[in-house]
Amino acid sequence: MRLKHYAYLGLMVLFALPMAASRATADAPLALVATTGMIADAARQVGGEQVEVKALMGPGVDPHAYRQTRSDIVAMTRADLVLWHGLYLEAQMEEFFHDLERKRTVVPVAEGLPKDVLRGHDDYADKFDPHVWMTPALWKLVVTEVQEALTTARPEAAEIFAANAAAHIADLDRLIAYGGDVLARVPAQNRVLLSAHDAFGYFGRDYGFEVLGIQGISTQSEAGLNRIGELVDLLVERDIKAVFVESSVSDRSVRALIEGAAARGHEVAIGGELFSDAMGADGTYEGTYLGMLDHNMTTISRALGAADTPARGMDGKLSAGL
Repeated sequence: MRLKHYAYLGLMVLFALPMAASRATADAPLALVATTGMIADAARQVGGEQVEVKALMGPGVDPHAYRQTRSDIVAMTRADLVLWHGLYLEAQMEEFFHDLERKRTVVPVAEGLPKDVLRGHDDYADKFDPHVWMTPALWKLVVTEVQEALTTARPEAAEIFAANAAAHIADLDRLIAYGGDVLARVPAQNRVLLSAHDAFGYFGRDYGFEVLGIQGISTQSEAGLNRIGELVDLLVERDIKAVFVESSVSDRSVRALIEGAAARGHEVAIGGELFSDAMGADGTYEGTYLGMLDHNMTTISRALGAADTPARGMDGKLSAGL
């Protein structure tokens, strides 16, 4: 009932507001709204000076549970282009987007990815794991979708968008090579990545890690006592020394695991905080897609025993104190 209530309120606000005419002109930036920070970063990288981007969800915000506010609705109804992720990531907002697309250009940039590269969803038989940004190899496909959406909205800037996208994809290729290098250094027996929820499946698939989440793919799933008990047994039996917290998910369940293992005489440390469903603080390197993944790759590599991983990451830009 609560979901229907929020959807009803959103629609009431949507249809109560006058729909502003598109303000995009050849000499004015496209007004663009993106749901997540990752999509907003892709739009800024590809769009450059041709776009003015507003991200709805900032650092530490969980997109699985996010519901549009009245100010969000105002921004989206006034935008020239709205980019959202799809794949049931913004589950609480889908009905709103389907109504908005009748009046505005609204593009789910991950929805069109080939199904054969996607992982199944553990809660919904007909849906897929949305966390495709966890591997830059898949994110390159999303960057291309963003490029196409911007080109459709402003075809006269197609060459600019193509050049910017190519430069950004070249950086993503460097990130792929860096991750492949430092993560390959993790000893085979340590290649277990356990965190608050199952956000790292694509990462594990690309880099050869067993990935375990206390919660499922969505943070809206519950972690029961049985699940905690099973994972405590696994920590002890396999002598796993480090687990990870996430910037956008409560660390309560992870700390319960650590306490459960301690009660069994097994010491487990927090290997670091990973960015899962949101990037770092605005204005920082970790607040960009490259910085987000650089941080995760570097943190995981160092915490799980890799030798000679650079403390400050791929280009020496990571914040000190990893």
